Amino acid sequence: MYKLSYKLPAKKGWTCIDKDIEDLIPNQGEGIITLFSLGSTSSLILIENDPNLLEDLFETLDKIAPFDHVYKHHITWHDDNGASHLRATLLGQSITLPYKEGKIVKGTWQNIVLINHDTRERERKVFITIIPHNPIAHSRL
Repeated sequence: MYKLSYKLPAKKGWTCIDKDIEDLIPNQGEGIITLFSLGSTSSLILIENDPNLLEDLFETLDKIAPFDHVYKHHITWHDDNGASHLRATLLGQSITLPYKEGKIVKGTWQNIVLINHDTRERERKVFITIIPHNPIAHSRL
């Protein structure tokens, strides 16, 4: 298992992590990789790496889970990040993708983007597990 860390600004901080992930993938063979973002106020998504499209995503999330709303979570925990938790839950914290010959198998415009939804700057950790395909094990099926 591998771990990558990224320092991201509050609420709408994001970074494209494709290159960092591909640097970990074996140059030969095929299999799957799983990515998991540690923390309940972050997300991992597949999206076109277009700042305008990401702004559209954030504007949509502002309508669904606005930061200025008073959530019951704020009362429970005496904090201000209820929207952060909801946004992360809606988008998700994990992705599983195939790889082949050192490259992630994905569409031309698809990129892996890590988002920090929390109301403060955070260091986000992404855990990566690489699972190679074993043709010998599958030949008995």
